[in-house]
Amino acid sequence: MKLVWNSAFALLLVTGALLGLTLPFGKIATQSGVPGMVWAFVVSLGAGGILFAALLASGRRIRLTAHRLRYFVVTAAISYAFPNLLMFSAIPHLGAGYTGIMFTLSPVITLVFSILLGVRRPNPAGVIGIGVGFVGAAMVALTRGEAGQPASLFWVLVALLIPVSLAAGNIYRTVDWPEGTGPIELAVGSHLAAAVLLLAGIVALYGPAAFGTLATVPLAVIGQAASASAMFAFFFRLQAVGGPVYLSQIGYVAAAIGLFSGTFFLGEHYQLLTWAGALIIIAGVAITTKAQRQS
Repeated sequence: MKLVWNSAFALLLVTGALLGLTLPFGKIATQSGVPGMVWAFVVSLGAGGILFAALLASGRRIRLTAHRLRYFVVTAAISYAFPNLLMFSAIPHLGAGYTGIMFTLSPVITLVFSILLGVRRPNPAGVIGIGVGFVGAAMVALTRGEAGQPASLFWVLVALLIPVSLAAGNIYRTVDWPEGTGPIELAVGSHLAAAVLLLAGIVALYGPAAFGTLATVPLAVIGQAASASAMFAFFFRLQAVGGPVYLSQIGYVAAAIGLFSGTFFLGEHYQLLTWAGALIIIAGVAITTKAQRQS
């Protein structure tokens, strides 16, 4: 465990794999009638609640300051509540595998934001990588979900907002990371804040009765809560060890898990153009990553 905790590559694989499990769990839940906002609440409450219990058991506490509260709320909104709501709303229309491909765009968009904000200066290779990534994204977008079941352009655009929100979160968490605060504490605070935001939305839009839908998928709830809590413990550690652009590459692993589980376990089928676009996105991200190392 110590070797994994201190290795950016090992953390990348573990975090990406656990993130990828969210896609099939989300499809199982939404197909059973659980609203996307309710399932996003399960992710945040499960992760925040379990990690909070572990934090208390270890004798540690969350130290609240104005800076940390701001960090918790902003991170909760742009990194968890909003993208998870988009993801679980889009999965029933686009499929788990297709929605997972959107994660692969996060590194490219993270680099774009880094350039626009002056965090990094673009070089020719970086510009080429960004262009290649967006060509692949356009190819994937054209297929509009599963083969033979094209979704409306609206849901494709909803899915494309997922990597934009994730990229914004990657940059913000690094720029505003509270000094002297550990990854577990940040994970707990951010997810409990996300759970509060989502709870308010659920009560306002659906009413308390919406939580009754969770009774139809009890095993999925347990599995999702366990995987989410483990994933976000590794997630914030990877943020500290690898930085925002390296962290964003968990989308590769998550997309692979989503495509594999969707194709082989959930009966999803995708066009050749979807697979080709996904490979082109990966090529674009590989170019941008190499450009980042060169710069």
